[in-house]
Parts: sequence; C-alpha cells; structure tokens
Amino acid sequence: MQMEALFTAVAVGFEAVGAAAMIVGFAVALVLGARSLARHEGGQAAFTVLRTTLGAAILLGLEVLVAADLIRTITSKPSLEDAAILGLIVLIRTILSISIQIEIEGTLPWRRALLRSGGQMIGDAVARDRTAGQQASAARGSTTPDPRGG
Repeated sequence: MQMEALFTAVAVGFEAVGAAAMIVGFAVALVLGARSLARHEGGQAAFTVLRTTLGAAILLGLEVLVAADLIRTITSKPSLEDAAILGLIVLIRTILSISIQIEIEGTLPWRRALLRSGGQMIGDAVARDRTAGQQASAARGSTTPDPRGG
C-alpha cells in the first residue's frame, strides 16, 4: 500500500473516532441526565449533568479531529494554501474547545490547577453518576449488591 493512501486511511480513521466520540458522548450524556432525573435530583441538576457531559464529549471529539487534520495535512503535498487552511481549522477548533471548557468548568483553562481532557471529564461524570446511584440505593435501604461492582 502506498504511504499516502495509508496515511489518508489513518486520517479517516481518526475522523471516524472523533465523530464516534461525540455520538457516544451524546448518548452517555442523555443516559446520565435521565438517571439524574430518575434519582429526583431536580431538573437543574439533570441539565447540568447533561450539559457538562455533552460538552466533554464534544471536547474529546474536537481533539481527535484536530489530530486527523494534522495527519492529513502533513502527509499531503505541502502547499501554503494547505498550511493556511489547517491553521484556520485548528484555530477555530481551539476557540471552540476553550469556549466549551470555560462553559463546563466556569474558569479559564490556564487557571485550572489540574489539566483535564474531554475523556477525563466524561470519566468524572460517569464516576459521579455511579456514586449518586450508590447513595440513592443506600438511602432506600437496598441490600441488593450493585451489579457494576460498587
């Protein structure tokens, strides 16, 4: 297989992973939001969970899509036009990422003590949901073990 075709296939793979991250993240956000409502945490809490988790999924997808664009650009025939287009795409996606991250965390990214990626934020949302589910089970006096291992 020719190298350019291989790298094009890799870039397409990255694009598919980026899109899948956003789609799966959307589904996870809906499930976590619904579970929050089912635990009677209130609409505001469910909306916050939904918004935070969806924002994190979009961040993760954008990060992967930037990698796909970089692979596609550096493996093609170099031209000033391609470099300018890549720069513009990366700039737009970076501004989107920063805006989403500020919305989710309520602070500028460079002011955070700990750097968090989109994937880490989704993991945090799932962990918070698991903890809330365990607390709700304990409050109901459930003696049935949690099948998720908690």
